[in-house]
Amino acid sequence: MIKLGVIGTSWITKMFIEAAQKTTAYELSKIYSRTIERGENFLSTLSTNDVSIVTTLSDLYTNIDAVYIASPNALHFEQAKAAIEAGINVIVEKPAFSNPTEFAIIEELLASHPDVRFFEAARHVHQSNFKIIEQTMGELTQLQGATFVYQKYSSRYDAYLAGDEPNVLTREFSGGALYDLGVYPLYAAISLFGTPRAVQYLPTLLRNGADGKGTANLFFDDYNVTLLFGKSANSYLPSEIYGLKETIVISNIAELEEVKYYDGEGNADTISEKVADNPMIKEAQDFADIINDPVAQHEHYNQWFQLAKQVNQTLFDLRQSAGIVFPADELQN
Repeated sequence: MIKLGVIGTSWITKMFIEAAQKTTAYELSKIYSRTIERGENFLSTLSTNDVSIVTTLSDLYTNIDAVYIASPNALHFEQAKAAIEAGINVIVEKPAFSNPTEFAIIEELLASHPDVRFFEAARHVHQSNFKIIEQTMGELTQLQGATFVYQKYSSRYDAYLAGDEPNVLTREFSGGALYDLGVYPLYAAISLFGTPRAVQYLPTLLRNGADGKGTANLFFDDYNVTLLFGKSANSYLPSEIYGLKETIVISNIAELEEVKYYDGEGNADTISEKVADNPMIKEAQDFADIINDPVAQHEHYNQWFQLAKQVNQTLFDLRQSAGIVFPADELQN
C-alpha cells in the first residue's frame, strides 16, 4: 500500500484522493495545509478520518511514500524539490513547473535519487478514450492537423472583475489561461502529434499582464494544430482532428466524454467508451503501477516523463512568443 500525502485542499485534491482510494493501491496518510482548521475542514469532506493534518513540509515528508501536489503553480517547484530530497515519489498537478530551468533542476535531482519517481498529473492522456483517438488517427488516410478547444469561465473570474487578484489569474503564481486550461489541449497535441517545429501564442491579456484567454498555433512540417483556450469566457465548440476527408470529433479535449469518427461521406460512428465517474482513476493506477514495479514499468515511466518535459518546454516557448514573463523566470536566472 502506497502511503499518500497531499498538498492542497481544493476540489481537484479531493478528486485525486477518491480516485487513489478506488484503485486500492494507496492509503491517505497526511494532508498538508496552511492551517490545522483548514485541513480539518477538508478532511471532513472525505470518507476517511484516520489522517494526520500537518502544517510543515518536514512533517509531511516523514513516513509517506508519495505526495500529490496541487498547490498554486509557482509553489510546485520548491515542494517537489523538497519531496525528492526526502526520497518521496512526486505526483504534481499540471503544469508541473514554471519553466524549463526548474524542470532541469528536478531532472538532475532525480538522477541523484534513482529510487524516486516523478509524475505530472495530466489525467486525460491516461484515459481509454485518448488511446482510442490515438489508434484511430493512425487509420486516417492523410493527417492534416487539428483544432483543440477548452475554454471555460473560471469560478475566480468574477473576483478578478471585482478588483481582486486570484492566484490562478496572476503571473506571480505562474497562472493564466495557458498555464491552466491550456495545458489540456497542449498535452493532447504533443502526445498525438509530437514536437512542433515552431509555436506562436496570441493571448488576450488581463490588466495584471496574465493571459485570460488565447490562441496557440503549433507548426508542423505538413500541417498546423490550433489550440483555443481561456478562463474568461465559455466555449461549447468540440475539438477536431482532420484526415483527408475523415474527421475525428471530440466533445471535450479534456474530459473526452464522446468521440465520433466521420467518414468521407459524413457518416458518423461513436467510437468512445463510457467514461468513469472519476476521470483520475486511470492515471492514479498508472502511477501506482510504476511506483510498485519501476523496473517492469520503466518504458511507460520514461515515455510520460519525456512528454512532461516537452510540454514544459513548449509552454515556455509559447509564453516567450507572447512576451509573458513570470517572476519564477527571473528568480531562476
